[in-house]
Amino acid sequence: MKKITKNPKVILVGAGPGDVDLITVKGLRAIENADVVLYDALVNKTLLKNVKASAQCIYVGKRFNSHKFSQEEINEMLVDYANEYGTVVRLKGGDPFVFGRGSEEALFIESQGVETEFIPGISSALAVPTNQGIPMTKRGISEGFWVMTGTTSTGDISEDIALGAQSSATLIILMGLRNFSLIMNEIKNHRHKYTPFAIIQNGTLPNENIIIETLNNYNNVIDNIDYSSPGIIVIGDVVAEHPAFLEEEIQRVLGMSF
Repeated sequence: MKKITKNPKVILVGAGPGDVDLITVKGLRAIENADVVLYDALVNKTLLKNVKASAQCIYVGKRFNSHKFSQEEINEMLVDYANEYGTVVRLKGGDPFVFGRGSEEALFIESQGVETEFIPGISSALAVPTNQGIPMTKRGISEGFWVMTGTTSTGDISEDIALGAQSSATLIILMGLRNFSLIMNEIKNHRHKYTPFAIIQNGTLPNENIIIETLNNYNNVIDNIDYSSPGIIVIGDVVAEHPAFLEEEIQRVLGMSF
């Protein structure tokens, strides 16, 4: 029979977008004091160096067609480890509540009578465009932004993509690279063909990569996408604020003049 600790607790911590320096101070302190850390695939493993020597680190990541544990198993593990060892940190990439299933985990944990705490993280939806100098809003260009998933639980694209495309807002699409062509074709139905977009992969990390094009030329970038790496898609006129977009436009004009 497993021992039951006096103060079992699970802390859902957002690890940020990838760069270890972009985790919050509060999140880092939680890692340092944890008895067990369950971490996801997109968490920078360098953060685990801050775990105390007596603590356990357990990988529970889920990537495309590769799940170490089911979500139900993870839920049970969080409660079991909290009851046995004390404080468990559930370390998730970005923010726990932005496409991170953190709310599902919290609901189960609390239903089992275990204390739950939440420490927000910087979502890649916010940090990655900013890291590239792409503003999500800018006076006279974009008055808002939509953050959407590019792949639903059924594998289809979200209906919100069509709704967002009908607005003038910046579109930020997470988990959409595998449905890239479907997404671009849907957006082309509602935005002008010269609307710029960016694909940013491995955001905030040393191997970060950005591809910039316009909707009418989206086919040109398909072969340059690394589908094994995480990435986000940013669509809207604000992408033109990136220096590389101006360079691409100059080269395109020069090419047409000869």
